[in-house]
Amino acid sequence: VFVLSPGVDPMNALIRFAESKKVAIESVSLGQGQGPHAERLVSTGTTKGMWVVLQNCHLYVSWMPTLERIVEGFESSDPHAAFRLWLTSYPSPAFPVLVLQNGVKMTNEPPKGLRANMLASYLTDPISDADFFAQCPKREPFTKLLFSLCFFHAWLQERRKYGPLGWNIPYEFNESDLRISVRQLNLFLTEYEGVPYMALKYCTAECNYGGRVTDDKDRRLLITAMDMVYNDKALEENYKLSSSGTYFIPHDKLDAVEDTIGFIRS
Repeated sequence: VFVLSPGVDPMNALIRFAESKKVAIESVSLGQGQGPHAERLVSTGTTKGMWVVLQNCHLYVSWMPTLERIVEGFESSDPHAAFRLWLTSYPSPAFPVLVLQNGVKMTNEPPKGLRANMLASYLTDPISDADFFAQCPKREPFTKLLFSLCFFHAWLQERRKYGPLGWNIPYEFNESDLRISVRQLNLFLTEYEGVPYMALKYCTAECNYGGRVTDDKDRRLLITAMDMVYNDKALEENYKLSSSGTYFIPHDKLDAVEDTIGFIRS
């Protein structure tokens, strides 16, 4: 049972874990009308020995008694030895106590602080994949804008601790927002002759992160921050990411993931 917290999405890590174990994995996001599909998946999993992920259990409160019945029936049905049932849910009083008592509870709190956030970004897929990190033909623009993007992601996360001073409405920016933005950065730099700043800004600020933002003032803040992250000056030597100069893009520590991680830790 993954106990969710804002800013954390365990699904990608779970998929990679299943791939490393060479196990088939199927998932369904619970909601109105998804009960029968979830039951079929669990039934297939218990027979064929695959992993089944039921996401966002807290959103389907009326189906929780059915989930409890299914889990209770595992003792008598003797499921396949390789079968695993993974559940994700925010803390909810409707979540079955029986499932909690019989399951292993896990939680992954989002990193606290700009440094910890940036380290987490560089240690997770796809940035941690050496092949992905090295495949972009425009090495310098990619590594510098990637560093700038990871700083932007960490900055967004950290503003939440200031409550309404940070955001008028709290938003659940998470790893999936960063992941798609990183892949788009790689794709655009590979496909375009120059650096398509306007396209990058639109996809990142308006779509990936901005898709969660509903307040107009918060959207203005997000877009303004994006302007400071994706621009020509970011490719200059030691471009400052803050007015104090404490945070900047290094010009000689970005050739490899390990070098960048070492710089962040220092």
